[in-house]
Amino acid sequence: MALQCRLSGTTIQSLKMATIPILSSSSRFIFRPLPQSLKLSIFSRHSPPRTPPITLLIRALSAPAVAAAPATEISDNKVVKPQWRAAIDFKWIRDNKEAVAINIKNRNSNANLEFVLELYDKMLNLQKEVERLRGERNTVANKMKGKLEPSERQKLIEEGKNLKEGLMTLEEDLIKLRDELQLEAQCIPNMTHPDVPIGGECSSKLRNMVGSRREFDFPIKDHLQIGKELDLFDFDAAAEVSGSKFYYLKNEAVMLEMALVNWTLTEVMKRGFTPLTTPEIVRSSVVEKCGFQPRGENTQVYSIEDSDQCLIGTAEIPVGGIHMDSILSKSSLPLKYVAFSHCFRTEAGAAGTATRGLYRVHQFSKVEMFILCRPEDSDMFHEELIKIEEDLFSSLGLHYKTLDMATGDLGAPAYRKFDVEAWMPGLERYDIKCVKLHRLSKSPTGNPVSPIRININKFQKGSSQPCYNQICSYIKCNSMCSSKDARVFAGEFSARRWFCYYSKSIKAIHGWD
Repeated sequence: MALQCRLSGTTIQSLKMATIPILSSSSRFIFRPLPQSLKLSIFSRHSPPRTPPITLLIRALSAPAVAAAPATEISDNKVVKPQWRAAIDFKWIRDNKEAVAINIKNRNSNANLEFVLELYDKMLNLQKEVERLRGERNTVANKMKGKLEPSERQKLIEEGKNLKEGLMTLEEDLIKLRDELQLEAQCIPNMTHPDVPIGGECSSKLRNMVGSRREFDFPIKDHLQIGKELDLFDFDAAAEVSGSKFYYLKNEAVMLEMALVNWTLTEVMKRGFTPLTTPEIVRSSVVEKCGFQPRGENTQVYSIEDSDQCLIGTAEIPVGGIHMDSILSKSSLPLKYVAFSHCFRTEAGAAGTATRGLYRVHQFSKVEMFILCRPEDSDMFHEELIKIEEDLFSSLGLHYKTLDMATGDLGAPAYRKFDVEAWMPGLERYDIKCVKLHRLSKSPTGNPVSPIRININKFQKGSSQPCYNQICSYIKCNSMCSSKDARVFAGEFSARRWFCYYSKSIKAIHGWD
């Protein structure tokens, strides 16, 4: 299987996953503190023993259980066939055209609502014509069952043949029209929470501010300078091996990432979340159902050639797919997950000062919280995730602010989004971790135009049938790690004394000196 990299034009002929150390086989913790005999200092060099003291688990790519479908080809003169068909409530969109149009404008979307409705009307008219011809064909077929004169039978045969040919042409046109309608409709953004401020990023509202900017009695350095002095990163070797925007972590940076992942998972699991590691290759149809576009000039998704699979850009995609096409009992909700994964993004179009070093890289690690819940409970659980995110930032002694993001900065899938932004002295700006709320309801009381359509329904009380008008909501949160960002937070404070201060919570968990 070849991995297509759209940025560099390079094709990698094989994929190989590195070994990952497993510290314990506990059902409660994915990682556990090192025993006393194996305690390490993250501030001193150490050499691995000749005999590894811990078990190594080799993760290999195995053949898929289901044969992969051929990749969808994109042609300049043909409509791309969608890999899935969403149950979009076009009637609701048409009946609420004004509200949908205002929402599109507020969110700076390029969705063409007029064209979508025009295609929808054409589809309805074509469906009526197809049904009319089917009815006439059935009438002719019924007439031929009786006793007929040869001339009359021949006449009916000719009529039936003409109807069949005409029907085949119309049915082909209907399929193409439905495909075009699906692709255009998927561009329509989710409806928006009524409390979201309207406008661009500058219109976002400050919800919370914790701490203040620290004053230092020494020159401030960014994470690149600190990484070079302490031998924490190797970008040059990674560029030779993989291309630009890849990196090797070295020495204390490796231990810091492992510690941050361990600490974040442990803290979130204490709050009742089920830990997961996820597949990092998924079907492109699942990517689309989660509101991301796996194809196109500015896609952030790496696609695998000659398959219908992609590398994930976020754990949200495989976690969202766990219960895809499922019907959940009301009593089983909420479902809370905390997932660790590696993420891969093309970062197409990324440029500027915020792309240096560990910013805008093509591969990174991330811990993500994810809740599936009833739509009526979504605001409550959204608040819970924001609180957890803020607690994690506070535990690490970071100065941060929480923003209720404006409509123009939500992105197509989000119903509402909060950004928890930590202050970065080396860059003299705040950096972002986001907590997003998505609603999947197709009812007029929910979001019938949500671009996220993973088809998760719940049973109505006292009924054996699923209630399709109240589909589950899901809320996702980039937890403390994206570990690359957490490493940057540490490095930006430019001295070992702050590096020590930042890491005190992490060190306590592992028993490090």
